[in-house]
Amino acid sequence: MTSNYAHQLEIRGVSALIGEVIPMDTWAARMQVPDRKGAGSLSGARIQEVLGVEGKSWEPALFGRPETITGVARAALASAKLNPDDIDALIVVTCTAFELNLGQDGFRFARELGLRDDAMVFQLEAGCGGLARAMHVATGVRASRILVLAYNLPSPITQRLDQAANPVYLQNRAHPMKDLLWASPGIFSDGAGAMVLERTSTDEGVSFYSRDQRAFGDGPGFRDPIVHYLGGGALRPVGYDENEQLMGYVMSGKIIAEYYNKGMLLNHEMLLSLRPSYVQDMRRIYTHQAGPAMVRKFVDISGIPEEKAPTSATRLGNLVSPCTIHLLQEDIDAGRVATGDEVCFEVVGAGPERGAFTLPYRVRETVQTRDFIPN
Repeated sequence: MTSNYAHQLEIRGVSALIGEVIPMDTWAARMQVPDRKGAGSLSGARIQEVLGVEGKSWEPALFGRPETITGVARAALASAKLNPDDIDALIVVTCTAFELNLGQDGFRFARELGLRDDAMVFQLEAGCGGLARAMHVATGVRASRILVLAYNLPSPITQRLDQAANPVYLQNRAHPMKDLLWASPGIFSDGAGAMVLERTSTDEGVSFYSRDQRAFGDGPGFRDPIVHYLGGGALRPVGYDENEQLMGYVMSGKIIAEYYNKGMLLNHEMLLSLRPSYVQDMRRIYTHQAGPAMVRKFVDISGIPEEKAPTSATRLGNLVSPCTIHLLQEDIDAGRVATGDEVCFEVVGAGPERGAFTLPYRVRETVQTRDFIPN
């Protein structure tokens, strides 16, 4: 193992939360996605056929409240048996912030949690690959205890409090990728997760990160950002009618498939070069849940045993950055991961960016996350 990739962090606390899990028929009835090749709206069966997703975590009333995310962070601290004053840095990972600009979400959660004023706050505007960047930051920052907080909020953005769907996603004629807009709320789901990382005195884990914009493996750099959100900044400011319909997330389906398939294999190959026995050594290997078909293909091609690589993409959709933390929480609750086990995270996402890391799991106590969510 090279020192450039070794790190001294371990997991000491975990918390994860999803919303009400609804079948695709229910989601389709709520959203009324127009059938652009026929009359009426897309059925749940048709959406499931296209996306491969059978159910979704979808609860606007729960995930439209910042207090919910604060509760997830509090539960992770309780799991680590730590107080807010014990945390030296907060790393927030999201592409669906409650408030835009100036890192207001990060400052909000630091304030609501009661972190020390000298605790550093890093807000990473990141999608599915965000945990790799967060780990890269965590390994380099001068901090002994780090709280990583990740969340994804598609339901309050696209269907506030179970009312009619946001027309930007359904009746959009201005966005250059307008026909794909519906697929983003269709594949993405509500979720939040938090981990407390603690620095130790031994180099037990490995971690690496890549943007892939100069080179993608042995090929040219990857130029497409994968997820397109064109409106809202200085180039296309809010307040101009022609820019409003550009404020929607569009995932380029063919592009993400290309980046996921090759990017995850590059992650796997890099881990093998750093630690040839990593597949055998890890208790579980958590892969990003971009979509059911992509996850199955990677596990099959890589040769990772299916029993080591849990999946939630079919039953929950894509939780974005919290998905791997949620899989870890499910394994903890089911007794499949215990204190002393080593686990691995392998992710790719918009930007583009990707990376992977291994680390020991040494949690002091498990907690019920919902006990920390205010009514």
